[in-house]
Amino acid sequence: MSAIPWVGVDIVESKNIIEHNTIPYTMMLLPSIGIINNNATKTKRILSKQQYLNIPPSFISFFVGFVDGDGYIQITETTKGYIQIKLEIKLKLQDISTIEYIHSVFKLGKINISKDIRYPTCKLIFNKTELQEIIFPLLVHHKTYFLTLNRRIQFNTAMLVMKKGIKLFKDIPNKEDVPIEYKLPETSLCDLNMSFFQNWFVGFTVAEGCFILKTSLEGCFQLKQVIHIDLFYAFKNVFNTNRNIYTEKGLYHQFSVSSKTDIQKVINFFSFSGLHPLVGSRLIEYLSWLEKLNYRPLYKESKRIYPFASHNKFVDKTIIKSGLFSNCILISGVYILYIIFDILTNLDLDFFFIIWISFL
Repeated sequence: MSAIPWVGVDIVESKNIIEHNTIPYTMMLLPSIGIINNNATKTKRILSKQQYLNIPPSFISFFVGFVDGDGYIQITETTKGYIQIKLEIKLKLQDISTIEYIHSVFKLGKINISKDIRYPTCKLIFNKTELQEIIFPLLVHHKTYFLTLNRRIQFNTAMLVMKKGIKLFKDIPNKEDVPIEYKLPETSLCDLNMSFFQNWFVGFTVAEGCFILKTSLEGCFQLKQVIHIDLFYAFKNVFNTNRNIYTEKGLYHQFSVSSKTDIQKVINFFSFSGLHPLVGSRLIEYLSWLEKLNYRPLYKESKRIYPFASHNKFVDKTIIKSGLFSNCILISGVYILYIIFDILTNLDLDFFFIIWISFL
């Protein structure tokens, strides 16, 4: 069953697709980036480009924020000197439900699972063709872009390679000479479109945030990443707080709020703002955090709500259909047992495991 509920008339069922000069109108709205190499692996798409246009902007913004935190656009040189491009998201195995959720929406990419018993991981990899045909065109269509420095450099370089049809790795210009696809606001990141930035922030939180209790048992919300002062000052604006941004070892910035007033703002943001909800282990962490706050007298009067009440039909139904909340625990637990059994028996059970999770 599709993870994407259509609003109104299902485009698949519609017979009135507008065409201009025999080219479907939707193809004009979501054109591929550059020319697709005939020798490239053809993207096996289950959805049409029109259906991809039905994916809400809130999810696209969430996805970009998550990739800004936990993803990587890899541009490498092959043994023959050619360029290989892919977008990779690598997580701990306990977060496989997040990988499954993103995969269920795009219906693209390949999921790889590591067998390392000490540090089992899972990956979602989008190849160059998938980036050219669907992922990057969606970002362009929704005017959604990366905000961290490293991801912006990677995205700008990948777009240049695709647009110019650069084939050899040695022909890629220096990053200083790569044109910028989207310029950030000159004054402050606080000037960004707030709908985009807030949903981006949710995705970034799933990747880099944490909900904890201090040793004093006060609630605390934190975000930590490599230094990016403008971005972290924009975080302060999300919660309208005067908390200072901390710098650790000259390498990392940390945004942290813990006062009763700020904690209420955090709860309001993640539970009441109608944004894309938290997912995966970060969602479980948030729910556990709310439950612990229930037992603290300081927060007895705080306003709390089950965070799936996102007022976003696409998100609510997608999460329910993908079984995100329950499956994230079930899949992780079963896979740990699978890892142990696989090592002890020396049998290759990857195929059966992937088939199993596909039915959850």
